Amino acid sequence: MTRTESADRVRLPEHPSSEFRRSAGRFPTGVTVLTCVRDGEAHGMTVNAFTTVSLDPLLVLAVLGTGSRTARQVLSGDGFAVTVLSSLQEPTARSFADPVRTRGGAAFSTVAHAPAPRTGSPVLLGGIAYFDCLVESTHPAGDHTILVGAVQTFGMLSEEPALLFSRSRLGAEPDPRLP
Repeated sequence: MTRTESADRVRLPEHPSSEFRRSAGRFPTGVTVLTCVRDGEAHGMTVNAFTTVSLDPLLVLAVLGTGSRTARQVLSGDGFAVTVLSSLQEPTARSFADPVRTRGGAAFSTVAHAPAPRTGSPVLLGGIAYFDCLVESTHPAGDHTILVGAVQTFGMLSEEPALLFSRSRLGAEPDPRLP
């Protein structure tokens, strides 16, 4: 196939933002809750745009919507934690993603959590891993901000399967403990 033939097959959709979202939604992602403490109060939000960046130094990144009140709390400080959710935490993922959810420390009243060793940000104990980070840098990216964190502490929390997000649905990864 020539380049011209290829270009004829791929066309920009009539509604690029909604079609882009549908196309991007075909890529499965893990689900996390990103937390911080500001002025003595805990804040948290569900984030599925999260990845590791570097082993030397240890870096991770998360992508936060600029319109989010919780994102503003995270970006106004110097530290945060990320908990990778287990397949048993779908209600937690939905709760921290709900735009009309309870805000601040009250959002953590029904979720087992402990302070991260370095930043004190809540780590959700039902998760499968956590990363305790200092803000390394932030980068504007359209209607989002890329947050790069320098990992200070991290650890495994359980062997449960991870919670995944794909095609606008939450579900479990195949259980790694099964043959």
